[in-house]
Amino acid sequence: MAMLSLISARHRNSVRCIRRTLLYPFTESFSTKPFKPSEQSNPIIPPNSTSLDHSNVRQTLSCYANDWKRAIEFFTWVQIQSGFNHTTDTYNGMIDILGKFFEFDLIWDLIKRMKEDPIAYPNHVTFRIVFKRYASAHLVEEATNAYYRTEEFGLMDETSYSNLIDALCEYKHVIEAEELFLVKSRDLVFKDDVKIYNVILRGWFKMGWWKKCREFWEEMDRRGVCKSLYSYSIYMDIQCKSGKPWRAVKLYKEMKKKGIRLDVVAYNTVIHAIGLSEGVDFSIRVFREMKEVGCEPNVVTYNTIVKLLCENGRIRDAYRVFDQMREKGCAPNVMTYHCFFGCLEKPKQILSMFDRMINRGVRPRMDTYVMLMKKFGRWGFLRPVFIVWEKMEEQGCSPDASAYSALIDALVQKGLVDEARIYEEEMLAKGLSPKPRVDLGTKPLIE
Repeated sequence: MAMLSLISARHRNSVRCIRRTLLYPFTESFSTKPFKPSEQSNPIIPPNSTSLDHSNVRQTLSCYANDWKRAIEFFTWVQIQSGFNHTTDTYNGMIDILGKFFEFDLIWDLIKRMKEDPIAYPNHVTFRIVFKRYASAHLVEEATNAYYRTEEFGLMDETSYSNLIDALCEYKHVIEAEELFLVKSRDLVFKDDVKIYNVILRGWFKMGWWKKCREFWEEMDRRGVCKSLYSYSIYMDIQCKSGKPWRAVKLYKEMKKKGIRLDVVAYNTVIHAIGLSEGVDFSIRVFREMKEVGCEPNVVTYNTIVKLLCENGRIRDAYRVFDQMREKGCAPNVMTYHCFFGCLEKPKQILSMFDRMINRGVRPRMDTYVMLMKKFGRWGFLRPVFIVWEKMEEQGCSPDASAYSALIDALVQKGLVDEARIYEEEMLAKGLSPKPRVDLGTKPLIE
């Protein structure tokens, strides 16, 4: 970290010089003269290959993830002035940063340089980043063309195609991904085409288009696709999220009939689905079956059971499962505690559980603090709100807009308008936007 601090400090002092000299290889818009190495140059750190290793360069690039110009200045300087030989991984890191800001011309300049460097030749990760960044910019045609360009690098294969479909689906271009796969690429033959079907099915799931999920599932049947465990896991989750958990249970029975061995992810979905449709006692039966067949429960499994018990008012049973988790070596996480916070109805019980959470080394998230402050505020208990707020500060967690809003709402509800206004001013001083409140005379920023 000392090395990184030295780099950052000297880099800031040298930024003007670097901008004039080091960006020429990438684009003429940054410099009017080509770079010429000089002995009088003022390097950031001593120019020897041992002073910078791969890890340091990668970490420094990540520090500039939100400033692509600084990133490329450092990337160029470290190669020209310090003699560092970039690898495929450091190139990929730079490409990802450029893609974040849609600097695609510079990306292809880098890929061209990689092609000429045997130790930094582009790989599947390189083009997965390119596909992802084009898709995030909603440049579907350009992403597809990038796939065809992988042929120049000997990478036009099933892996690249899967990465392209995955990138399109991740950024909600599922319609285009499905058309590309089912229509435009129908002549292509893949060894593991079910993997691509699963990616598209998951894409429709993320979109929340339940009708399209069903249609695509049926299309898989029409095309004779041999559905995998992952296919069933996705579709069972779809049925639960779309409010039809009994259909997920039906799929579970279909899987057992076909002899498909469930993994922990599939069992977790089944436990949730059967708990919603038939009750928590049936979930516990599946939980026992899971252990009997040698599938070890994970923290998500226990959390699912705890949540179902809490939602059914069976708090004591939930506590027993909670204690079993530690006995079985499965430590409760923040979501385990959230299950209890959602159902407990006395501030003293909640604060006791909150203290237990922190004392056992489980760090609350920002939404943990917000959840508790909102709950206490709704109940009209102001002291617990401040206990949680102070605990948040003790844990070194800087409050966000939601946390400030929860505290201010609680103060306004108790008629403490002046105190609420103090926190609103503090919020504004941090650059956070408060929501409009009639009691405080706050107006929306845009009317």
